Amino acid sequence: MKVSELIEMLQCFDEDTEVHVAYGAGDYWHTTLAPKVTQVFTGSVQMSEYHRSDKLIHDEDDMEDDNDEQEYKVRRVVVIE
Repeated sequence: MKVSELIEMLQCFDEDTEVHVAYGAGDYWHTTLAPKVTQVFTGSVQMSEYHRSDKLIHDEDDMEDDNDEQEYKVRRVVVIE
C-alpha cells in the first residue's frame, strides 16, 4: 500500500476515531490482537527468509546476508506501530 492510498482510505473516517493495528497472535485460538497505534515513522525493512515476511531493520546486525536478489534489498518505508 502507498501512503496516498492510505490517506484516501482514511478520509471517510471521523478525525477523532482511534487508530489500531490488527495482527494474529499466533496462539492456539487464532486470536487477532489490535493494539492502539502509538507512532508513525520512517524505517527500513528487509525480507526475512526465516519469517517469510518483511522485518524491521534496527541496525546492521538485523540484516540478512548480503544478497543481490531484489526481494532481499533493504527498503525505506512508513511504519505504523
